[in-house]
Amino acid sequence: MAGDHPLIHLEGLSKVFYTEEVETHALSNINLSIATGEFVSIAGPSGCGKTTLLSILGLLDSPTGGQYLLDNTPVEDLTASQRAKIRNQAIGFIFQAFNLIGDLTVYENVELPLTYRGMPGAERKERVQVALERVGMAHRMGHYPSQLSGGQQQRVAVARAIVGKPLILLADEPTGNLDSKNGSAVMELMLELHAEGATICMVTHDPRYAHMADRSVHLFDGQVVSEDDARKAQELEQAGFDVAHG
Repeated sequence: MAGDHPLIHLEGLSKVFYTEEVETHALSNINLSIATGEFVSIAGPSGCGKTTLLSILGLLDSPTGGQYLLDNTPVEDLTASQRAKIRNQAIGFIFQAFNLIGDLTVYENVELPLTYRGMPGAERKERVQVALERVGMAHRMGHYPSQLSGGQQQRVAVARAIVGKPLILLADEPTGNLDSKNGSAVMELMLELHAEGATICMVTHDPRYAHMADRSVHLFDGQVVSEDDARKAQELEQAGFDVAHG
């Protein structure tokens, strides 16, 4: 577990996507630290690099340059199988589209990360029960995702993310597919998990939800900017100016 060092530490991180004619700088010189127990939101307009950054934090993608330390371990030194193991054991993912498996029940969806670990059945059962009770969905464990509302599906997705007791929860627009009532309920759940000690990094384009975090990191055109600069840039962009290249 993290002691004196931050749980996540990025230094000079960059990500470039190459195509035949063009190179796109999705992230440029990102410096960011997240402490254990912190709730950090990553805010900014669509296309600013938020999801790319979260994919790198979650070991779903690799940076082009810079350093990423996860619990003091340099990520670039990890093998593919080590990365997969850390994704399963240290990181809980919550996606905008819920990403539940349609032909598995609620119980089986939440159990899946534990099954991959080879955890004994009795322990899996107890953990799944606790996680579903925590999100208020234990009474639906025999149902299939198609039988649930969007808000209920996202609660099940949160249960799946926390069942393995990860070091950090990574949430990519967790309210993006929900109406305001269900979105607020999911945010309330995130705040409760944080109050219980969870470390959370959440991507959102919604300023209301971004401000619920302990700290908000603003991205614009692949770079960390101040809140004021982010607001000014967004206003200029909405007025029709090409801020990124102008």
